[in-house]
Amino acid sequence: MTRATRVRAVLALAVLALSVAVAVFVPVHLGLDLRGGTQIVLEARDSDTAEADADSTDHTLEVLRNRIDALGVTEPTLTRSGDDRIIVELPGVQDPREAADLLGRTAQLTFHPVLGIADDTAADGKAGDGKVLPDEDGQPLRLGAAALTGADIADAEALFDTQQARGWFVTVGFDGDGGGEWAGLTGAAACAPPGDPARRIAIVLDGKVISSPQVDPGVGCRTGITGGSTQITGDFDRDEARELALLVNGGALPVPLETVEQRTVGPTLGAEAITASAWAALIGAALTSLFIVFVYRLLGFLATVALACYALISYAALAALGATLTLPGLAGFVLAIGMAVDANVLVFERAREEYAAGRRPTVRTALSGGFRKAFSAIADSNVTTLIAAGLLFFLASGPVRGFGVTLAIGVLASMFSALVVTRVLAEFAAGRRALRVRPGRSGIAGHGRVRAWLVRRDPKLMRYSRRWLALSGVALLLAGSGIVARGLDFGVEFTGGRLIEYATTQPVDADDARDALAGIGQPRAVVNTSGDSELSVRTEELSDDEAAEVTAALDQLGGGAEKVRDEMIGPSLGEELRTGALIALGVALAAQLIYLAVRFRWTYATSAVAALVHDAVILVGVFAWLGKPVDGVFLAALLTVIGYSVNDSVVLYDRVRELVAADRKKPFRAAANAAILQTLPRTVNTGMGAVFILAALALLGGGALTDFALALLIGIAAGTYSSVFTATPLAIELDARKKR
Repeated sequence: MTRATRVRAVLALAVLALSVAVAVFVPVHLGLDLRGGTQIVLEARDSDTAEADADSTDHTLEVLRNRIDALGVTEPTLTRSGDDRIIVELPGVQDPREAADLLGRTAQLTFHPVLGIADDTAADGKAGDGKVLPDEDGQPLRLGAAALTGADIADAEALFDTQQARGWFVTVGFDGDGGGEWAGLTGAAACAPPGDPARRIAIVLDGKVISSPQVDPGVGCRTGITGGSTQITGDFDRDEARELALLVNGGALPVPLETVEQRTVGPTLGAEAITASAWAALIGAALTSLFIVFVYRLLGFLATVALACYALISYAALAALGATLTLPGLAGFVLAIGMAVDANVLVFERAREEYAAGRRPTVRTALSGGFRKAFSAIADSNVTTLIAAGLLFFLASGPVRGFGVTLAIGVLASMFSALVVTRVLAEFAAGRRALRVRPGRSGIAGHGRVRAWLVRRDPKLMRYSRRWLALSGVALLLAGSGIVARGLDFGVEFTGGRLIEYATTQPVDADDARDALAGIGQPRAVVNTSGDSELSVRTEELSDDEAAEVTAALDQLGGGAEKVRDEMIGPSLGEELRTGALIALGVALAAQLIYLAVRFRWTYATSAVAALVHDAVILVGVFAWLGKPVDGVFLAALLTVIGYSVNDSVVLYDRVRELVAADRKKPFRAAANAAILQTLPRTVNTGMGAVFILAALALLGGGALTDFALALLIGIAAGTYSSVFTATPLAIELDARKKR
């Protein structure tokens, strides 16, 4: 064992030991779409007294934290996003109405002297020198300026009057200065005779009079109520009294808030997603492992061991970074298992070539050459995927960002497992006497079946490059016609609106559901059914109360309806997300073009970007023909397809560059054709590894995971085709034009 191998072995053992420790002692934080709960995105708005900037949003966040702590929600999460948005995660909260109302209340509590009863001519809330508001009985009161605010209150508590049975009330304790102000306010009111409206004190919450009691006759004029406390009485029930006390204790929001996004996921759906993804990972990884062992024998078996190490390292990295594992992120974790095969396949195919070309070949020397010559292709292909993952993280939002994090971690972990773990295991095995005597057991001592067939037939695929370009043009025309003829079904993330998914006890016909919703004032609701008991309702705008009416109607129609997913996106946020998606795609294309132009010729870069545009249009067109939704999960799949498409092109161009450098007189068309034949086994074997994973995910995932896997399967097929029959013919034509 060489010194370099010993260093790699020590490094691999250290990383694996650390990963085991992290995996055992550090749990991964699950997103709400996996453990169930509600996520609310609040946006601060400017008010007359405050601007919605970072400072006021931070203050608002602390007020919300106090309110949520008082609600007793387990492990709530509040974070500021940008300068004016707050993301609130409430695990276990399935009915977001109460939480949303509570979080959005500004809780501006003020105490006013009552100047008198307002006449009917009061307009715009003003009458003379006072503000006009109806009291709790609807009688308009003319109020003076606020004498106290919520800032003067020390604490509040909801209590029940057990002695006089007057129901629920709220006791309020004032701070030092507030107690004196309260005594002055009540002392001035006590000078009015009993029954006079001026003897009343109006308590106003968010512009509404919640109580306007008269000062007790026993209170002396100019003396007022001393002791620094009082009681707020009214027609309160238990929940109203407690909510008022909670709002008072939590404090007033510095700026008003608007709910721009709201997601609720039932715990059952999250558990099913985890189970489905776990089975997809196990079945897909098992099929991939069997395929790799069948193709590469002993080294294939060692690669599967390295894949297990990769899964452990990825999981530990997610836990150590404190990353949130979301539903798309879980799918990305499963997908990365299939993509991790790519680096191993590149090395093994190169090692086969080295063994076949050597005069006195050995497994050890072939492996050494394979790792050395495959490194540039591995690095370039993984960098392009990291670019896509970075764009998802910085330009996407919500759970899709989790997919970007998971994908990036998966790429880095796969490189480590292939270049370090696999290499240590392979070099150790190559030094054993059994392989020296019988190198055929290694799996690299000879060409594989695909390579042998290609060498024997030697097809001239690039003889008619323009015909392949014409075929690609026909595919683009068919896909584009789907976009024009059928249009794109943008999800609520890009249009704004509300999407609610239900699991009903009995099968519900879509037409019956539409009639039921039209009967409660929702004639424009879009209803879709899938399976026997799955139903989704999509509307433009729907309040929480209206959503409760929809649930009640479907519950009656289906003999019971369980809400498994509820997403609400404000129209302004939908437009913002749609713009962000277009920016993400544009930046992805520009970044890939720049990177490939730096690493290769500009003709290569232009051809590769044209091929990935080809793949993106085909994927969007197929989804248009199928009527599938174009949402945030689709965006994640689309950017992943872009990275995958560039991967194939990079591997192919890396071989073209090598062949051109080895023989400058060789025509570019012949070099490109030879590069295709030499890299095609890698393309087939890598694609098979990803297909096994994605097929299992498509069959077992359900819902969004099925659409995600379907999009990637379409993208892999298009990317495999375009790298050979679109990017390469276009590079040949551009090279010929450049020479002319």
